[in-house]
Parts: sequence; structure tokens; C-alpha cells
Amino acid sequence: MADKRAARARRIQIMDAGEIERTIARMASEIVESNGSDLLLVGIHTRGIPLARRLAERISVLTGAEVPVGRLDITLYRDDVGPWRPAHQQPLLKETVLPVPINDLVVFLVDDVLFTGRTIRAALGSLVDYGRPRAVRLAVLVDRGHRELPIAADVVGKVLQTTSTEDVQVHLAEVDGDDGVWVGKEAGHGG
Repeated sequence: MADKRAARARRIQIMDAGEIERTIARMASEIVESNGSDLLLVGIHTRGIPLARRLAERISVLTGAEVPVGRLDITLYRDDVGPWRPAHQQPLLKETVLPVPINDLVVFLVDDVLFTGRTIRAALGSLVDYGRPRAVRLAVLVDRGHRELPIAADVVGKVLQTTSTEDVQVHLAEVDGDDGVWVGKEAGHGG
């Protein structure tokens, strides 16, 4: 317990639950303004899924239209997974569900943190196996910089200036039991 308290002390909270809620509302408005409501939101496992659902709910309130939400597993498209890693270090496959055909739709990939861009590269590879969207856009709650690939988000909740050694942790109630964004030196999820 003391270790967890010490780890939390090394982290700085950047966003609380209220700020996340307001940010998602603003992001939903941006998506509607530039794309309308005829689209598909696809959350990237794990925290992209509840973010996509929250965005869809907000868009539905704004437009009166139901927005389908899918979930995407990128495991087989990652460039850090392969036979050179021991079996116990291989990530587990998750389910991809796209509730409607993606052909000719505007598809928004949704994720919690944009860092190097490698997750999004993998998501694009996975997505095109399911069809040919009219356009693919990206919405992220946090953009922390340090891109290794030429990938940029279309809709960004918050831009954080971080060092490459800092960890950005996003908590969402659906996954973690609470909402918040922290930056610190503690290793964890996010990024």
C-alpha cells in the first residue's frame, strides 16, 4: 500500500472526471461540425472503446442520430509482437466487432493516448482488412507528442508536453473504476 501511495505522489493529475467529461463533449461537437453524424466510431482496445461509446452518446444527443460503435483489436498488426518474444510476453487476442460494413463510411478510430503513432499504424492495417472506408479519421483524448511515424489526430482532447520517459496514464471508469489523466515517472498503462 505504501508503494502505491509513493507512486501516486510521483504523478501529477492533469485531468479529473469533470474535465474529461467536458473534453469529450467538445470532441463530439468537433466531430459533428466537420463530419455530421453519418459515421462509425471504432474504439481501439482497451480504453478507446469506452471513449468511443461516450463520444457516440454525445453525438447522439447533439444530432438525434444513433452512432454505431465498434471495437478493434490490433494485436496481430503490432510491430513489437513476434516469435522472438517468449510466449508469456505475447499479448492476448481480443475481439474485433464492427456493427456495420465500413465501406464508404467515415470511420473515426478512437484511442486514449497518441504517442509514437505505432498503435494507430497497426489500427489502420487492421481496419482495412474489413473494407474500404470513405475516410479514416483519428480522435484521441490525449496527444503527448514524440511521434515516430507521420500520424496526426483530427480531433484531440488535450495536448500534453511530456518527455519520452514520462508515463501518461488515462483512467476511465468503465475499465479502471475512476476517470482521470496523470503524468509521471511511474510505469503503467497508457501511451
